[in-house]
Amino acid sequence: MKKASVKTEKDLIEEILSGKYRDFYLIYNRKSTDEADNQKNSISYQKAENSRYAVRERLPIAQITLKGFSTNGIISEKHSGFKEDFDVMINDEGLVQYRIDRPKFQKMLQFASQGYFKGVVCLCWDRISRNKGDDTVIRKLMRKGVDFRFVYANYDKTSSGALHMDIDGMFSQHHSRVTSEKVTLTTRNNREKGICTYRAPIGYLNEGKMDHKPFDPMRAPIIKRMFELYDTGDWSLADIARYANEQGFTTVPMRRRRTKEEMLDEDFEMEEIPQVSRPVTENHISRILTNPFYTGKVLNSEGRYIPSISHEALVDEEVFNRVQAVLKKKQTSIHYTEKLDQPLRGIVRCAHCERVYTPYTKKGIQYYNSRCTKDCQNTLKNINFTFLAEKIEGLLSGLYFTDEEIGQMDARIGTDVALLEEKRQKELDQMERKKRKIREDLAYIRSNKLTLLKTGVYTPEGLIEEEDKLNAELADLQSKEQVSDVAMHETMKDVQKLSELVKEVVPYYSFAKPHEKEAIVRIIFSELYLSENTLKYKCKTLSSVSKAVCNLCVTPRRIELRFAG
Repeated sequence: MKKASVKTEKDLIEEILSGKYRDFYLIYNRKSTDEADNQKNSISYQKAENSRYAVRERLPIAQITLKGFSTNGIISEKHSGFKEDFDVMINDEGLVQYRIDRPKFQKMLQFASQGYFKGVVCLCWDRISRNKGDDTVIRKLMRKGVDFRFVYANYDKTSSGALHMDIDGMFSQHHSRVTSEKVTLTTRNNREKGICTYRAPIGYLNEGKMDHKPFDPMRAPIIKRMFELYDTGDWSLADIARYANEQGFTTVPMRRRRTKEEMLDEDFEMEEIPQVSRPVTENHISRILTNPFYTGKVLNSEGRYIPSISHEALVDEEVFNRVQAVLKKKQTSIHYTEKLDQPLRGIVRCAHCERVYTPYTKKGIQYYNSRCTKDCQNTLKNINFTFLAEKIEGLLSGLYFTDEEIGQMDARIGTDVALLEEKRQKELDQMERKKRKIREDLAYIRSNKLTLLKTGVYTPEGLIEEEDKLNAELADLQSKEQVSDVAMHETMKDVQKLSELVKEVVPYYSFAKPHEKEAIVRIIFSELYLSENTLKYKCKTLSSVSKAVCNLCVTPRRIELRFAG
């Protein structure tokens, strides 16, 4: 007899995409994180009920087993149905996109939306969704023809059926909201009473009771001794860590986080991950010695420490305060009291997240590092001074005009001035109309002063104020009228002059020292933006750059910046 060939995951995907299971259903089970003890919430109960329903209704279940998705057509995941991603993207064509948090649910909807399965069997509405975003997707798929079957409800295609569905969806969301509010309110009230609602730190036992956090008989005496030793001022954090490890002091046994594969494995239990203890380090000791929890206090809902009714003080408050004073005395800030004199500090930024590139030295080489945001697209986080200096030199070389470009500019000035003159003529016509209106108003006021005062339209002070206002507006229009095309020629001359100055600076930049290069960069650029291999820039104003470059005196040995005043 021939052995039946085992289908690989690739074979199964190909079968699904070929349409083999278009007339088959999937079973979806979800274990809620809100009601861990509810029988309806257990995966085994949902499997049994959904399978019996499929047999009773003669619904064929697709016998497919894909790792991280389904086992014999049954999808089971442990995930909240209430939480949702609030990031929404809307493109120009009106396409709305948002992320579905549940990975198996997302994959199931993806297959169903493309018609690879006829429908889905689920226990009830709150097992498949408890938020409006997922509700909307499910309802759209139902209208598209995907057959969602519910063991505990039957939504017929009438207005009453739609109302029934609306009510179930509303109550499933309401239930999660109420549960969330109750948990939040209970936690807040307990914290205000001094109950420890969070995991107690090392030195105390977490036995599952918020109002009882007893001492750890193995670790508490050692922690108390740590405070006493550090209070003398003769022990460093490294000494305390060494002492603790010699006493056999370790961290509380903890399990590592589950991998993505373990999260998707419905049969995986956290107990399968072994608990591991580790030797303490200086960081552990620092966190212990600075935690007010050991003085018998807990955090309240506002983030302040208040007396606790859940645990007793391990360390006297006076000892704790003296330890804080010793720590503060020995504290060395990671920030320099005086910034090191390193070139190009604070001028180069990431072009995407605008985080600054901070200079640092390693093995005698000047580097720059940007701590970009997590979603930043820039992959060039570290650069050296040579790379940056070469990029800046390329920018400087592109800032001055060639002789050919200057010739083209001179040829275009006549045309540009003509266009400017046409625009200016229109502005002059508008100003002339405004001036005519102001003169008419002034003439009226001057010829009818007595009438305006007698009738009470103006007071003497108001009349003078109005006349002064009209005269000021007229003077302003007359000053604007004096603008001529000479300004255009002068601007072009300034641009060409600056171009010549920059052209003279470039060769000296190539041979300058790092701090001399920085002096030139800060004269011309206000900020530089780096993305991959592209360096963009913002220049300072034309007048300030021209003046500063003129003050830059170049000698054979050095480049010196003379500051006026």
